[in-house]
Amino acid sequence: MKKIFVAFLSAILLNSFINAQDKVVYKDGYLVKTGDQAPDFMINEAGGKSYKLSDLHGKVVMLQFTASWCSVCRQEMPFIEREIWKPGKESGLAVIGIDRDEPVDKVLKFKKDIGVSYPLALDPGSDIFGLYALKEAGVTRNVIIDRNGKIIFLTRLFDTEEFNRMKKIISAELAIK
Repeated sequence: MKKIFVAFLSAILLNSFINAQDKVVYKDGYLVKTGDQAPDFMINEAGGKSYKLSDLHGKVVMLQFTASWCSVCRQEMPFIEREIWKPGKESGLAVIGIDRDEPVDKVLKFKKDIGVSYPLALDPGSDIFGLYALKEAGVTRNVIIDRNGKIIFLTRLFDTEEFNRMKKIISAELAIK
C-alpha cells in the first residue's frame, strides 16, 4: 500500500512539474504575447454585472491588472480614466480593471478613492491574472485586445513613452470599423 501511495504521489509531482515546464513565459512574466487570442474568462464587476470577456467581441478591450496596494497602479489609473477611457468609451472601447485578489468592499473603496468610472472586476485567487501572467509576477500591466479577441499590445509598469504608444494603438484600433 505504501509503494502505491509513493508511486501515486510521485506521478502527481511529476505531472505538476511537466505542466509547469510546458508554460512558455514571455517578457515581464507574461504567459501570452501579441498576436495570441486573449484567454476567455468570466468578468464579475465589483458591485455590478457578470459577463464573459468573449461577450465583448466587436469592442476594443483594455484589461488593466491592478490592486489597491499598488502605488504604480494608483499613479496610472487617473491617466487611463482621463486619456483612454473617457475619450474612447463612446467609440467601442471597454476598459476593465481586474483587481487582484481583494474583496468587493475594498475594490469599491479603491475605485472611489482613485476616482475612476470604468468598471473594476474581482479576481479571487488571481485566477484571471494567472491566465495572462505568472501569478508571482506583479500587477500594473495592461492587455489591449482588438475587436476579434486578439492581443495587440502589452504593458508592464507605468512608463510615459509606453503609455503614449498604447494610446496610439488603441486610437488606431478604434478607428477601424
